[in-house]
Amino acid sequence: MSGALHGVRVLDLSSVVVGPVATGTLAEHGAEVIKVESPEGDLLRSLGGRARTPKMSGKFLNFNRGKRSICLDLKKPAARAALLRLAERADVLVTNIRPDAQARLGVDAAALTAALPRLIHCSIVGFASGGPYEGKPAYDTVIQGVSGVAGCFEASTGEPRYVPLLIADHVCGLIAAQVIGFALYRREKTGRGEAIEVPMFENMAAFVLTEHMGPSTFRPALAPPGDLRVLSPEARPIATADGYIALSANTDAQAHAFFDAIGRPELKTDPDFATVAARTANTARYFALRAEALKARTSAEWLAIFDAADVPAMPYNRISDLLHDPQLRASGLVSEAENATEGAVYRIGAANRMSGGMAPPPGDAPRLGADGAALLAEAGVAPGDIDTLRAEGSLVVPHHPAESA
Repeated sequence: MSGALHGVRVLDLSSVVVGPVATGTLAEHGAEVIKVESPEGDLLRSLGGRARTPKMSGKFLNFNRGKRSICLDLKKPAARAALLRLAERADVLVTNIRPDAQARLGVDAAALTAALPRLIHCSIVGFASGGPYEGKPAYDTVIQGVSGVAGCFEASTGEPRYVPLLIADHVCGLIAAQVIGFALYRREKTGRGEAIEVPMFENMAAFVLTEHMGPSTFRPALAPPGDLRVLSPEARPIATADGYIALSANTDAQAHAFFDAIGRPELKTDPDFATVAARTANTARYFALRAEALKARTSAEWLAIFDAADVPAMPYNRISDLLHDPQLRASGLVSEAENATEGAVYRIGAANRMSGGMAPPPGDAPRLGADGAALLAEAGVAPGDIDTLRAEGSLVVPHHPAESA
């Protein structure tokens, strides 16, 4: 079987997380992804803690599986010409280089789509063009702060915080992959590529606004914005006699089953808790009675009770627990594997399935510049010209001692 994107070639001029999430998703579904790196390599190669070998961090391994790497010094004209040879064979180009730098390097949409009308050019930016923030630099935490994500924590707990996960990068990377899919579908009908702009600020602000506008959607506002259930400081895993569980009884049927399970059936007819609207209006009291009730039994006891009552509840997992979660092992999301260059690793598999066929599991993340000469040869660059590119520093092929030992 082959993936839905088998035969699609992607030129990846992105780095760190948001772009690699997008191109990694495309690779997972069968696209051939060529990762174009500077001579220093993607910063993510050195982020995320200890690694076995330099520039092969665990984070880089996870975000860049199934890709091939070429190092080009795009400040040199010959390197830019080599990149154009690669682009001529590509269906999609993805970049999170800032727009002004794209233009200086000649990899902006205006330059490339004019020369290559079938190319789909996807630029992931911090802020949409045409506004006062256009062109400003942005990282995940910057976007979380300006988009209101950190403000949701202040509304909940009184203190602004960032989600301890690069949530804006992950979400916007997935959105980029989604929109690229839309553009590929349109190209099938029109025969032409197009330029795509994916702004992180606007996308994350849209999430916050659609989630929390609520009564402020109306003009004039019927009440301040904010979903009280979601913003409650008690909207968190609930302590049991020996740990925590994650529980959410939202519908009337679920809440009524929960009341029976905790031995409080009278709450089913209590006007403060009988309906969704009543429980929302009394969120603080509802969450408080949940917290008090769950102290009486262990996590395992409660999970068994709630499972029998069809109340949504699951174990609380810490990060390390996920590696051994029985569902993640059975579904193949987490497995143990041998990396070709880094040895024993945990491997993260595909979360989603398509009945029409899945691509084979992506290969290991590439060493820096490991595929450069081969990629140029495949693009029709003569061996002598490749040697010239190497000699002048336009093509960088780093030496990896472990591979020549």
